[in-house]
Amino acid sequence: MSKLQIRNCELGILMLMILFLFFFSSCEQDYTPKPRGFQRIELPKKEYKKFESDCHFSFDIPVYSNITPDDYPGAQQCWLNLHFEPFNATLHLSYNSVKNNIDLIKMTEDSRTLVYKHTVKADEIYETFISNKYLHGMLYELSGNTATNFQFYVTDSAQNFLRGSLYFNVRTNNDSIAPVLNFIKNDVVKMIESLRWDEYKSGNKNTHN
Repeated sequence: MSKLQIRNCELGILMLMILFLFFFSSCEQDYTPKPRGFQRIELPKKEYKKFESDCHFSFDIPVYSNITPDDYPGAQQCWLNLHFEPFNATLHLSYNSVKNNIDLIKMTEDSRTLVYKHTVKADEIYETFISNKYLHGMLYELSGNTATNFQFYVTDSAQNFLRGSLYFNVRTNNDSIAPVLNFIKNDVVKMIESLRWDEYKSGNKNTHN
């Protein structure tokens, strides 16, 4: 093989290598990773039914939920779990009788403390005061990948105090559960709005000084 042929062969190989490197570099630059997708969740139709408790209150709950006594060790008689079975989530409810103003202040502060213990993982905590002719209280919404994203307490400042905290029963990603979380929060707000204490249902209003 002549020197000219060898030279042409080398140039051809070099050109192929340059073209290969150019093509490989173009592929890397054009590649765009696809955003992570989440499974589509079918949300049920909003319908409610009345829950009548033996613990001095009643409220409306979704027809796709069910309520059971809290069987956790140490749970009191009027502590309940509202299960949102389609979403594998549970609203833990704890009812307590108010004995006096000191008792009420302690329950209110305890509720706030239980919310703010999640500040380690919560990005922000939003407080919303709620009030109607039957009750008043506070809603807490926690943003970020916290164990609980929604809590509340309500009271009539006289005899009754109800606290709730929403938990998903499996580890979740905050982005993936956002539609479900908003859906359930609307159910909880509906529950609070429909809440009636026994003394108001019977027409009596007892207050502590």
